[in-house]
Amino acid sequence: MAEPMQDGAAAAGRLQTRFPDAVVAAGSFRNQHWVELRAERLLEVCAWLRDDPENDYVMLLDVTAAHWPDSAQPMEVIYHLYSLSRNDRLRLKLRAGDRGPVPSLTSLWESAEWNEREAYDMFGIVFEGHPDLRRILMPDDYTDFPLRKELPLYTG
Repeated sequence: MAEPMQDGAAAAGRLQTRFPDAVVAAGSFRNQHWVELRAERLLEVCAWLRDDPENDYVMLLDVTAAHWPDSAQPMEVIYHLYSLSRNDRLRLKLRAGDRGPVPSLTSLWESAEWNEREAYDMFGIVFEGHPDLRRILMPDDYTDFPLRKELPLYTG
C-alpha cells in the first residue's frame, strides 16, 4: 500500500520563499495545494521544483486549462506535478491572454508535448517553444476550440 500523501503546503511555502516575485497567489482546498505563478517565471520555477531534492517533482501529470471569458486574462493554464519520492502533488496555475502565449515545458518534461498539444487543440492556447504544436484530437481544418466557453450550446 502506498504511503499517505505528504503535505504539499511545505512545497508551496518553499516556492513562495524562493520566488516571491513569481507567485501571484497560493492556497489549498481539501489538502490539495496550488500556486498561481507569473507566466514569465514558469520555466525557472518548474526547473527548481523538478531539480531541487527537497521538492523532487519529477513528473508532469497533466496540462489543462479553464476559460473565463469575462476576465481580462481569460485563459487559466493548470499544471499538475507529482513527486514520486514524496508521494505528493502540487498544482500550478497561470493566467494568460486569449491565445496565450505561455512558455512550453517540453524542455523540462517530455510528457508536456502531448499535454500542451491537447490544451492547444481544445482551448487555443499557444505554447511558445513547443516543438510540434498542432491539433491532436480535432481535424486539422477545424476552426474552433471546443472547450472554450464562447461557443453556443448545442440544443439538438
